This record gives sequence, C-alpha cells and structure tokens, in this order.
Amino acid sequence: MNRKKTVLIDGTSMLKEVYYAVPANCVKGIRNVVVRIIEEKQTDYIAAVFGGMNENGIAARDLIENETRLKEALASLKIPVFEKEGVRSLDLICSLAKNCESDEKDVSVLTADENFLMAVSEHISALIPGMGEEGAELITWTVEAVRKEFGLEPEQLKEVFSLERGAGIGRKTACRLISQYGSLQAVYGQKEVIESDQIREALTEYEQKIDKEAQFLCLKTDYDVHLDEVKTIAESEIAEIMDMDFEPAGFPDEVEEISSDGWMGKIITELADAEAVFSRCAAGTSLGLQVTGTDKKITALALCLSKEECWCLIAQGNLTSEYLKEKAEEVISHRENVMVLDLKSQLPFLNVADEKTVLDASLAAYLIDPLKSSYEYNDLAQDYLQLPLPSKTELLGKRTLIQALSENQSQAVTCMCSMAYVAFMCGSILKEELKTAEMERLFYEIEMPLVYSLFTMEETGIRVERDRLKEYGDRLKIGIKETEQKIYEQTGETFNINSPKQLGEILFEKMKLPGGKKTKTGYSTAADVLEKLAPDYPVIEQILDYRQLTKLNSTYADGLAAYIGSDERIHGTFNQTITATGRISSTEPNLQNIPIRMELGREIRKVFVPQEGCIFIDADYSQIELRVLAHMSGDERLIGAYQQAEDIHAITASEVFHVPLTEVTSLQRRNAKAVNFGIVYGISSFGLSEGLSITRKEATEYIDKYFETYPGVKLFLDKLVTDAKETGYAVSMFGRRRPVPELKSSNFMQRSFGERVAMNSPIQGTAADIMKIAMIRVDRALKKQGLQSKIVLQVHDELLIEARLEELDQVKKLLVEEMKSAASLAVPLEVDANVGESWFDAK
Repeated sequence: MNRKKTVLIDGTSMLKEVYYAVPANCVKGIRNVVVRIIEEKQTDYIAAVFGGMNENGIAARDLIENETRLKEALASLKIPVFEKEGVRSLDLICSLAKNCESDEKDVSVLTADENFLMAVSEHISALIPGMGEEGAELITWTVEAVRKEFGLEPEQLKEVFSLERGAGIGRKTACRLISQYGSLQAVYGQKEVIESDQIREALTEYEQKIDKEAQFLCLKTDYDVHLDEVKTIAESEIAEIMDMDFEPAGFPDEVEEISSDGWMGKIITELADAEAVFSRCAAGTSLGLQVTGTDKKITALALCLSKEECWCLIAQGNLTSEYLKEKAEEVISHRENVMVLDLKSQLPFLNVADEKTVLDASLAAYLIDPLKSSYEYNDLAQDYLQLPLPSKTELLGKRTLIQALSENQSQAVTCMCSMAYVAFMCGSILKEELKTAEMERLFYEIEMPLVYSLFTMEETGIRVERDRLKEYGDRLKIGIKETEQKIYEQTGETFNINSPKQLGEILFEKMKLPGGKKTKTGYSTAADVLEKLAPDYPVIEQILDYRQLTKLNSTYADGLAAYIGSDERIHGTFNQTITATGRISSTEPNLQNIPIRMELGREIRKVFVPQEGCIFIDADYSQIELRVLAHMSGDERLIGAYQQAEDIHAITASEVFHVPLTEVTSLQRRNAKAVNFGIVYGISSFGLSEGLSITRKEATEYIDKYFETYPGVKLFLDKLVTDAKETGYAVSMFGRRRPVPELKSSNFMQRSFGERVAMNSPIQGTAADIMKIAMIRVDRALKKQGLQSKIVLQVHDELLIEARLEELDQVKKLLVEEMKSAASLAVPLEVDANVGESWFDAK
C-alpha cells in the first residue's frame, strides 16, 4: 500500500529552541522551514501540536506572544493545530504520530526535542535541527540512524538519557552500559561488578535523580488525537504567504545579504557570510560580544549588534581563527563600548588595546549586588531584563562550550548567543545602575583595570619545585604518623581521629574532659570547642596539630601537584566576584588559606620558587585595616599614635591601661592587639572574652577603655550602623556598597551580625580597594618601564613579585613606592618588603 507522507510539527519545542537562539525572529525561522518542506514535496499532510509553555518553567511574555504569532503563521499555511490543556507537547505529538502510523501514514516529526527519538519506529522518523556536513540542516532520524548513532533501539534511549541527565554519565558511557547490560534495572543489578569507581559512585549517589529522570521520560501515546484529511497548501499560494509579515516592525532589510534563512542567533561558518556580519558591525556605539576557544585560538565568536541581531561565527574552513581574531579586534577598536561577560576569560583570545572600551557586565552586576552567588547570563537576564533563560548547565550539562560545539552545536550556539545578547541588553541598564549607586569610579578605575592585572598574573603563574613538594609531603606524612601515635598514647587506645563521633566519646566520656557539648549526632569536636581546652590538655593540642597536618597533606602536599603545568608553574584563578567585601579570592588552588598555626604549615611556602635568573620580592601592608580605621574615623589620638611611627599595639596598651609605654607588658600588648583588630571586625565582649580566655566583664572593660581612649572610633562605628539601617547598605571610602539586609531581621542574632557587618565592611572594603589600586599601579609601572618582572601572587595584604635579578633594586623601589601611594590617608601606609630565594624566605 502507498503510505501517505505526513509531517507533524512540534510547535512548542521548535519555538523554545529557536526563541532562545533568535528571540526576535523565531516565527519567521520556523515558518521558512515549514515552507521549504512543502516546496520540496516532502509531505501530503501536515499538522502542528502545541503543549503547555510552563512545562519547563518557561513563562516569558515574549515566548507566549511568539506562540500566538506562530499559530497565526501556521493558520495562514492552512496547517491545523492540536492542543490539549495540561498535556506535554511531546506526549501529544507522540500520540498523534502513533495514530497516524496506525492510519497507514509515514510520519516525520519536526521537533527540537531529542526525547522524541525514543518514539522513532519503522514508519515514524524525526526531523531535528542540527549540524550536517554543509552546516545547519534538518537531520533525519530513522530507526537505523538511531541504531547507528547509539548502538541501541529507540525505546532504550530513555535509560541512556536517564543516566546522562540524572547522574552526569557521558552519553557514550551510558550507551555502553545499556548495551552491555540490556536495561537500567540490569545495570543496577550488576552495579558492584562495574569496574569504574566513578560510575559506581555516580549510580549510587544519583539513583533517585536517575529514577526521577526515567519517570519524566516515560512517553504517553494514548491520547485520542487523529489527523483529519487536510491537504497541504497549494504551491501557487506559497509566494503570497511568504510576503505576509509575522515579525516585529523594524526588521533590518540589509541583513538579508547573509545567506540562508534566519539571522538572529544565526550560525555562520562561511567566509562570505562572516564578511557580511562584520560589515554590519563596522560602525556604531555598543556591541555584545562573547568568545571561546582553545590554545589562545578562537573557536567561536558571538556578536550581538541590537535586540534583533545576533550571530555566532564558528572557525572552520576558510573562516579561520586568525581571521575571527583580527576582525573582532577591528570591531572592538571602532566601538565606544563593548559589553562581555567574564572579560578575563576572553582575554586569551583578544588583544584589547584600550581598557576602557570593553566592559564586563558580570563585574558591574557584582558591584551592584555583591551578595549574589552567581552572575551568569541567565542571572542577569532574570534580574535586569525579566527574561527567563535556560542556564549554561541546562543547555550544556557538564560540558564546556568547546566540547558542546563539537557534540551539540545548536545548544552551544544558543548559550554563546545568550551571553552576547544579555551582555548587550544589560549594558546600558548596568551602567545607569552604577551611576545611580555612585560606583562609576570604582568600576571604571579599579575593577575594570584590575581584570587585566589579574589576567597577567594568571598567565604568568608561579613556579613550584616538584622535588621540594614531594619532600614536604614526606615530612608531613611522618609528622602525621608521629602525632597520631602521641594521641593514641595519651588517650590510651587506637581509634579514628577523623571521626567526630569516636573522638567526642574518647575525650568527653572516657577522659571526662570538661566543656563537652552533646548534639544529636554526638559531642561537638569543632575547632572552637577544642581550642578552649588546648592550653590545659596536651592531647587537644596534638589533635589540633593532627588536623592541620592532614589538611596540609591533602590540600597542599598532594593537592598542589595536580595543578602544576608542563611549564612547572601553577596558573591559579583570581576571582573578583566572590567576596561581599571586595577582597580578591584565589581558587584552583586556593593559595590564600595556607594554615600558619604551626611552623610546618608556613613551610609550604618553601616549594614556591622563582625561575632561574629571578628572585622573589614580597611586600605587604602593615596593619592596613587599622590605618584605614584611623583615617575613616578621624580619631585624633589614633591618628597621632600612627604618626608616631611606633608600635601601635603597645601605644594602645599604654593608653588603655594607663601605663608608661616603656612599662607595657607582653600580655597587655597582646590584649591591646586583640582589641585593636577586634574593633575592625565589630567584635563583641563575648567574642573578645573567648579569644583572650578572660571573663566577659573583663572583655567589656577592655572595649569600654578602648572607646574612652579613642572616642572618635566609637562615634564612627555607631554612625556606620545608623547609616546602614537607613540606606540598607554599608559603603567603603571608594564607594563600594555592601547590602546589609540582616539589620531588618526580627531575629536578634541576625541583627547583631548585621551591625558587625555594617561596622567592618567599610573598613575591609576600603583595605581591599587600596590593595587593588596598588596591584594596578605596580602592574602598570612594571609594563611602562619595560621590565620583565611580574606579579605572581596576591594574598590579602601581600604582593609577591618574581623579579629578574638585574631588575631587583628598581623593582623593589617601584613596588614599595606604588603600594605606599595607592591611597592618601591621614596616616602613612607602611609597606614591609623582603627578598628571598623562595616565598618562605621572602616572607
């Protein structure tokens, strides 16, 4: 029997797919695909299906409006539309396809939903947008195509997708597992014999998520929907239909010089098309840009010129990485401002001559709200455009952009175009927000230039001597073993020291040590609990040492080795958008959190060494936060104490305890030091009493005496809290804002925390800003003077430079001068600089 060719359009999935790549032109793109199918006589009958737009949490007004316009476009083509309230489009179209198959039709389903592959059968195929040999095209998926690609039957794909999406198991691995064991149930039945530890752990940890995905992927094919015998539109009517406009007004005709249908989010792989794109970008003021690649070569470049114009150019064939780099830099040079997301990640691929041209939208968003955990494009889209967009993880899973470009190009392109689009659309909004918040100078003169300094530091990296690291690790292991034995001897038995439950029972039940706090899971053995006992019980000191040693071993002795590159250097990451106070943080690895409680902890610095012909110069600010406090409070006695250029802690002790400076005891100095630094962090009498092991009454007296000595500090801190309560934020000397929502809490503890934040954020934020200014000045001075020496590390108030031996004197002088002149305060900024053959020696 001659089976009639039937095309079913999954309107919902196609709309979502095209919309997120080309928001302003999705209807035209889909309509053109449908018309092409009709023109090529691929169908005798045709229909479309729509499901609920809230299915994946997507309820954007624009998306709903586009759905209405798409239905109008389909109606103009005389294509019937099927809908059922509360039913997934996938289930509805599967039911319709199965019924058409029963009615002896050959069915092709136009869909962007990969899940439909599970429904492919002898007479049902899928037409899914993808990348073929000649670029973007509709790829036909038959049973044989599924078998060839996955090595499985279509109905088995549910279990592959469940493993992939539920546990993050790679598709090839998931296919191999299902092919080997036959089913997901069998995989779990044989879990213990699977060789890969990683797969076994994933199966165990994500079992519920896998099961949830499997349930979601169950297709319903029993809805009572049937295709009436509606013929497709006559070819003679197509030309008339194509003249009808279903797009927003203002569609730029000149873009039509770009070949093929569609232009917003268009994938460009041909040189001629790229020339047309760059021609469009030749002049203007603003541009959204995003780039990715490998080995400093561009793989893909997304450009957004307006709300309606966004392209993704992919390096292949005659469209080379070198060409894309040259043209991108040319475009940047002709623009007043270019908006990107995470500029530092773009700099390996672009030479940006003018630091003021390219602006980082995510960095601007961080300044406006430093309490958020993420500044990805979907966060900005939601916050500033009220536009729900799928996140990078939702689009790509655990894959990088580079991996996705080769494995699922359309999703990768959607992601990149979303980045460029959001950067462009949010640019003017964010700049206005910065202006309103009076943080323009902070953004343009501190945060943006710092991006380039941090990039140079990351590119340079810091050298680690492997042999020293191994030797250090060996010493740690010996120390761990010796400390372990001492603990066993003092407790009288062998047990798992890393088990809080066992440790708590030994200390507080067997040994009857005081201060045991029992919780639901056993006694607390947290550091703050043990540190109170350490002075009186040697075993506690040994336990704390054991913890330090094991942390050093796992994090540094073993951990650092994984980060050493082929150049014998560690190229860590320095983050600007992590801390609420503005401090720079260090990750992969974290070199700002090296334990210094014991000498062996400090000695990890010995493994960091300069390259041959160089030496380290380490410079750090002396008591920068206290100096900032003196300046910002304007307290004359505190300022005077610093201007004496003497021991500030001894002077404070002399003032507070009313004794001559020469008679200040070491204990009095220690207590004064604790109060000095405690004030910066808004310390309470309880906190001070805990830190100094004194009574709360004594701690209160210390603090009261401090404020009597420095009354300007008390007035200043009180005003910080009052102002924060009125405005909702604390602000640094350079205008950095830190929201303090806790001040409005009905919970006393939360409000108290908010008051401490209101007091210490302006001081810490100002100190962080001064360090950032110093880094920028030092980096620029090194480059301006043509020196080869470079900053390799920044840790809190400390800068480490790898200096050429022949440049040592010049660099040391430059470093100290630039750090001292980073800010003009009422008290001098003091800098201690030392030289050494290792970071340890220089420190």
